[in-house]
Amino acid sequence: MSFFALFRWFPAFLMLVLMACAVAPAAEQVDEAPIIDPMDIHHPVAGRSGMVVSQSMIASEVGADILARGGNAVDAAVAVGFALAVTLPRAGNLGGGGFMLVYLAEEESVFAFDYREMAPAAATRDMYLDEEGEVDLKRVRFSHKSAGVPGTVAGLYRVHQRFGTLKWSELVVPAMKLANDGFVVGYDFSGSLKRRQDRLTRNPATRAAFFKEGGVPYEAGELFKQKDLAWTLKHIARSGPAGFYEGPVARKIVADMQANDGLITMDDLANYRVVEREPVRGTYRGYEIVSMPPPSSGGVHVIQMLNVLENFPVPEMGAGSADFLHLLAETMRLAYADRSEHLGDPDFYDVPVDWLTSKKYARELASGIDMGKARDSAEVNPGVPAPGESFDTTHFSVMDKSGNMVSSTYTLNFSYGSGLTVAGAGFLLNNEMDDFSAKPGEPNAFGLLGGEANAVEAGKRPLSSMTPTLVFKGGEPFLATGSPGGSRIITAVLQLLVNVIDHGMNIADATHQPRIHHQWLPDILQHEGAVNPDTLKILASRGHDLRQSSALGALETLSYRNGIFYGCSDPRRPDSGAVAP
Repeated sequence: MSFFALFRWFPAFLMLVLMACAVAPAAEQVDEAPIIDPMDIHHPVAGRSGMVVSQSMIASEVGADILARGGNAVDAAVAVGFALAVTLPRAGNLGGGGFMLVYLAEEESVFAFDYREMAPAAATRDMYLDEEGEVDLKRVRFSHKSAGVPGTVAGLYRVHQRFGTLKWSELVVPAMKLANDGFVVGYDFSGSLKRRQDRLTRNPATRAAFFKEGGVPYEAGELFKQKDLAWTLKHIARSGPAGFYEGPVARKIVADMQANDGLITMDDLANYRVVEREPVRGTYRGYEIVSMPPPSSGGVHVIQMLNVLENFPVPEMGAGSADFLHLLAETMRLAYADRSEHLGDPDFYDVPVDWLTSKKYARELASGIDMGKARDSAEVNPGVPAPGESFDTTHFSVMDKSGNMVSSTYTLNFSYGSGLTVAGAGFLLNNEMDDFSAKPGEPNAFGLLGGEANAVEAGKRPLSSMTPTLVFKGGEPFLATGSPGGSRIITAVLQLLVNVIDHGMNIADATHQPRIHHQWLPDILQHEGAVNPDTLKILASRGHDLRQSSALGALETLSYRNGIFYGCSDPRRPDSGAVAP
């Protein structure tokens, strides 16, 4: 049984909360009426085997069905990952990459999987500069040269081989059927195609795959089929990664590259590797925070910012107060300054993770925060260690009855990536090469600066803001979360954690709180429209340059407490949902 929201505007706010957020008793307690705090706004829904939350209700239902059939959290996550490639093509993908955290209850261990895209072997440091030495934005964002070697298929396969219990083909076939038989287009999907119609219809393969005859967008309520994508998924279901990185699918990718001056070769595809990394860990007021390490910058800076906040009486400030939002903004400013200098692919650059996430360094940063005045970002420099994303990324979280948890974020970078579809294969190419520093000191599409640590280099993985995160309380699973949103992912996750831990909110309240974002440069404090106007006046008086923004992230969160699964899918993105089997 599932509930979801199709409403978008403020008058339907309460309905969104009720329908996007769900509660499901754990397997051993289904015969008892769950005891629910009356302050919880979650809407109860029957369930026996855990819960799935994602940006697509259809994909969440696919994952919940896998749990109902006896699969574990990893099985469900793999199925959701493939289903999102069909139902949420602007972010769900076969042609992109991402990160996944897996908590295996039996081993009481967290495993971090890096399936981020890799730069092709032909990539060179200055390949995106024009004759005047300036960044060629079309080349780095909207050409075949903008694509890194995709990692999603290899990543999902590696995780399945390590921890999955059902057959691989069982997890891919639901997506294949959705692509072949079609699904009913929702208002959100239809609207996204209309907004990007001009860019997407320029590429013949994309026009054929995602639009009707003559480049006409699909309308809500119409059936949308993707026969070419179903063909690709069929090869993947039969042969695993070999069905994508070798054989007919790989040949279509390379043929498309060769016809359009792209870089990816058969060798690049064959040489792609998933990397298992050590998660970054921190503590915050008695909770253990486990997140993704570099080349994600998210985990490092969430822990860094929590360490700074731990030096202040955040619970006493109150959620939404001017003092609290000022402190958040100043903390964010410091972390993003460090991001510009110190974060990159650890296989190519020695990232000072231990220093950045240390309590000692956090105390140094905290001592420089003036609670009465905003600092000028021009006066804030990255710290010096002691010697020695479009916003259409997407996230999904899964918990199962055995206590396993999965938190995964993956992306094409921009909404619909480069807008270029592999002819005959039905999937979009990423434009992740823009996440490198094409020219050190020049901002990327998200306004983020980078330096030598994130310069373009063959075989390297670009820096990312994706922040899949797990939280433990007393050593037990407590929460799994993550968000889309480009550079604003990190701060969305941070605010969710602080709202839950410091302000005592349930995950629904914590998700719906208005958010802010500061990323050092440009020196602007972005805020959502629901921030109190009087609070904004106080922030302005302290020197903040305020800019109202669209939605800052879209959290997909699950929590577990007292035998009950709680799920909340952020209503900032329509058609999302939490589903229990």
